[in-house]
Amino acid sequence: MNESRTAWLDCLIVEEQMEFTLLELCRVSGASEVQLVEWIEQGAIESKSISEADGPHFDGVSLRRARKARRLAQDLEINAAGIALALDLLDEIAALRARSI
Repeated sequence: MNESRTAWLDCLIVEEQMEFTLLELCRVSGASEVQLVEWIEQGAIESKSISEADGPHFDGVSLRRARKARRLAQDLEINAAGIALALDLLDEIAALRARSI
């Protein structure tokens, strides 16, 4: 991914179908590779496909979860397992709110 595309991703709405490699996800989410790997291992973030050349690929949903995870880790100092649980609970709350409308 080129540098100008990375800069724009910080302020644009990303389509859910857009795909990122692990390194691109690091750049656009602000998380380190170590953090992302921990979150993936805990199930907080899931890859959508795996390429032999580039490794795992992630979509816009993964980017949104990675950004939330980074904020939880940075602001509240929650560990990887806690982040996975928090993200799942936030998704469940959003689904319940959507259902009640």
